[in-house]
Amino acid sequence: MSHTAYIGLGGNLQDPQDHLAQGFDELSALPQSRLTGRSRLYRSAPMGYLDQPDFVNAVARISTALEPEALLDALLAIEVRHGRRREFPNAPRTLDLDILMYDMVQMATARLTVPHPRMGSRAFVLYPLQELAPGLVIPGQGAVSALLAQCADQRVTPLEGDEP
Repeated sequence: MSHTAYIGLGGNLQDPQDHLAQGFDELSALPQSRLTGRSRLYRSAPMGYLDQPDFVNAVARISTALEPEALLDALLAIEVRHGRRREFPNAPRTLDLDILMYDMVQMATARLTVPHPRMGSRAFVLYPLQELAPGLVIPGQGAVSALLAQCADQRVTPLEGDEP
């Protein structure tokens, strides 16, 4: 059975645009999965820990037969290959991959919460998500367009020359 998952990509170290481009390629190579869409790249200011470079963010849509925690394991393996280190919350990173949504599933385990619990308050997730899926409603959070209106004060800009 095939499931639709939305994956958030982000990074701000060591040529983040290149890490995201490789991230899209690696998502398309996941077992039992295929990349079915990607947003353009967006630049955003850091949140939480502010003393770091701006981030480059995007969202991918994949079709996958992997169950949510197997998908999480595959994403964490990609992060490790990119040198991702988790030194402290909101630390700078080479590549961050988050499961934003998995079908319309709502779940919370010790390792994974879906939909991503903070995605509805992050314009750097909502702009590319709206680009990929206009009219999408996030279970338990609301319509992407309405959530985006609540994030109007967050600076997020598309990168010039990047087209999906």
